[in-house]
Amino acid sequence: MTGIVEIFVGLLLAVVMLTLVARRLHISYPILFVIGGLLLGLIPKLPRVRLDPELVFLFFLPPLLFPAALLTSWRDFRANLRPISLLAVGLVLFTTVAVAFLAHYFMKLPLAAGFVLGAIISPPDAIAVSAIAEQLKIPRRIVTILEGESLVNDATALVTYRFGVAAVVTGYFSLADAGVQFVIVSLGGILTGLAVGWLAQQLHKRVDDAPIEITVSLLTPFVAYLAAEQMGLSGVLAVVTAGLYLGRRMPELLTFKTRLQGGPVWEMVQFLLNGFVFILIGLQLPEVLRGISGHAIPLSRLICYALLISLAVIVIRFLWVFPATYLPRLIFKNLCKHDPCPKWQHVTIIAWTGMRGVVSLAAALALPLTQQDNSPFPGRDLILFFTFVVILTTLVVQGLSLPLLIRWLGIADDGSMEREEHSARLQANQQALARLNEIAEREPVAADALERLRIEYEDHIRQLEGVEPERAGTSLHRFSSEFERLSREALRQERQTILDLRNQDTISDDVLRRIQWDIDLAEARLGQQQ
Repeated sequence: MTGIVEIFVGLLLAVVMLTLVARRLHISYPILFVIGGLLLGLIPKLPRVRLDPELVFLFFLPPLLFPAALLTSWRDFRANLRPISLLAVGLVLFTTVAVAFLAHYFMKLPLAAGFVLGAIISPPDAIAVSAIAEQLKIPRRIVTILEGESLVNDATALVTYRFGVAAVVTGYFSLADAGVQFVIVSLGGILTGLAVGWLAQQLHKRVDDAPIEITVSLLTPFVAYLAAEQMGLSGVLAVVTAGLYLGRRMPELLTFKTRLQGGPVWEMVQFLLNGFVFILIGLQLPEVLRGISGHAIPLSRLICYALLISLAVIVIRFLWVFPATYLPRLIFKNLCKHDPCPKWQHVTIIAWTGMRGVVSLAAALALPLTQQDNSPFPGRDLILFFTFVVILTTLVVQGLSLPLLIRWLGIADDGSMEREEHSARLQANQQALARLNEIAEREPVAADALERLRIEYEDHIRQLEGVEPERAGTSLHRFSSEFERLSREALRQERQTILDLRNQDTISDDVLRRIQWDIDLAEARLGQQQ
């Protein structure tokens, strides 16, 4: 027990120190975490920490995928469903097949084992993509496509991986059976996620207690994942579906207290789990090297093979992304009317952003040691080594070069979110002012409090319209129960206005959450004025 505590404390310390260094150097922290873990793994006499695949799939993956899905804008996800599907399903399968034949013909891996390797390294990592993309000022659509892809592609890869491993272990594979099972596993995972999301929604409706609701939100991804996996379905799709379902409904379900308390909790959970995951990747180097020690193929050649596969994974993504972007528009002319051709610079960023991560490593570590006849699993140590090098190469090379590539291509944020937010804030303030005017006609006795609130909202509207306020905003030091009641009514109107705008797809869920956070803070401050 003491050893586990020491390891946990050591990982916490490493997360803190490496985060400070990453922020000082302006480097995305997943990259520095992996490098830091790599260096720590080379220090002799340090306790060896093995990354347990079950720990990753059950303890790390659900709580990291769930908030990413929860915060995904359903409007933007739906609008980009075609490119997301082409990447999350088409590219994963294309990469799997291409890597399988490459490993078979150049590295002499059995073809079935090559398919397993391809399935393992085919999906870009959701955590790495989100962590790196959020620090870069790029158009929102690019971020939506990349994050949407990384949410769904793990499911495609893990289902393919399951069939590949079964084919190697049993020596039997049927494409028709695999296709049917793929559909069943995927649809079953989606339906399970919807069921869990609906149950969580019902509970949130009936409970108004922040600690309990936050606990329920922490439990939801685990329930979705376990329920799906117990039935042989896709746990990843169940978690993502539950997150997307609840993410659309949470702004109307939760009270401002729950949102204000729950946000920091989830932020802390993500920060710590992300740190642990990427440091643990680097710490696996000794085990990976032990696996290939004494191998018949010299280490120098194995490194060359691994770098060749890493290069192939990067090139394959380019070979898929550009034709998948432009060919449909050449074939179906009507597509350009609804979805104009994106700039080649934007397509290049999507093609270059293919960092692999912990799901790939966990899948490689989870490979069985033997086949059905008790003979060794073919190429298991090679698959683990190749996977580790691909993760390291894509994270470090692509992750570090991405900001430079964005600057070189001259890509900048198009400001669409800021424009939506500005327009929504203006409409919310205007509607709140209109609501106050309605109350003024009905309740003349509240004239003093109403006047002070109207002055504030008029000043806010002038500022949003770019006009200098005629007078300074009224201070809230003259607090009264009447003022609090009217303020809450105005804030309620603001909140309803932005919810209506979101439901009409005028603004995205991201913009809704930004404005709602400020409204929640304003409502929380009201209770502190007494």
